[in-house]
Amino acid sequence: MHYGSAMSDLALFTTSGRVGTLTLNRPDARNAMSIDLLRALSARIDELASRSDLSVLIVTGAGKSFCAGMDLKAVLDDPAAPGVLLHLLADFTLKLRALPMVTLAKVNGAAIGGGCGLSCVCDLALTHADSKMGYPEVDLGVCPAVVAPWLVRKIGPGRARRVLLSGGLMSGQQAFDLGMVDRVVPNAADLDAAADEMANRLATGGPHALRATKDLLNQIDGSLDAAIVKRGADLSAKVVTMPETLAILRTKLSK
Repeated sequence: MHYGSAMSDLALFTTSGRVGTLTLNRPDARNAMSIDLLRALSARIDELASRSDLSVLIVTGAGKSFCAGMDLKAVLDDPAAPGVLLHLLADFTLKLRALPMVTLAKVNGAAIGGGCGLSCVCDLALTHADSKMGYPEVDLGVCPAVVAPWLVRKIGPGRARRVLLSGGLMSGQQAFDLGMVDRVVPNAADLDAAADEMANRLATGGPHALRATKDLLNQIDGSLDAAIVKRGADLSAKVVTMPETLAILRTKLSK
C-alpha cells in the first residue's frame, strides 16, 4: 500500500510479505535527485529503520530510468542548491546502507552518476544487459566524491579509480563484468521476475541472522564511517560551484 504526504509520493513504498519496495518517483525527470526527492527518500528510510517485519528492501525507479543522478538544472538555478543536495545525498546513502534489512537495487534503466552510486550503496544489485550505467561526472567538470567510497567498497580501489577517472557510461552487461551489479538478465522484460526471485530467496534467511551478518559486514568494510562520505559532499559542492564547472554544465545542458 502507498501512504504519506504529497512530498512522500516522490518516494513510493509497497510491501509483499517480508519484501518491501522503495520506488523513486520522478519519472518525468528520469528520477533525477532533487532536494525534494532526497528528503522524501530520507523520510521513507527513517520509517523503515525500525521495521522488523521486513527482511529485504528492493530499491528501483518509476518509468524507464533507475536514477539519472543529481538534478543539474537545480544546481544552475540556485547557487545554494549543490551544498544542500549533496549533503542530503550523503546522509541518504549512509541511512540506506545502515538499514537492518538486505537492500537490493533493481536497476530498471539508466543509472547515472549518483544514481549509479545508489545501486552500489545497496547490498546487492541487478540490471538488464542493455541498461546504461556509469559515472560521467568528470566529463561534466563534477567530482563524484559522495559516491566514490561506495564504488570502492563494491568493486575495489583499482577498478573504481579506472571507472571514476575515465567517466562515460557502460552497458548493464559491462557493469556486471566489472562487479558493479551482482546479476544481469538479457532483457528489461526479464528484470521484474529476476528481482522477485532474488528478493524472495533472500527473505527465506533467518531475519536475525541476516541483520547480524549485514551489520558485521558494514563494520568490516567501513560502511558506518560517515566522515568520508560527508567530506565527499563538501568536496563535490566546492567543485560543482566553480565557474569552470558551471560553464561546462551550461554548455552540456543547452545541447
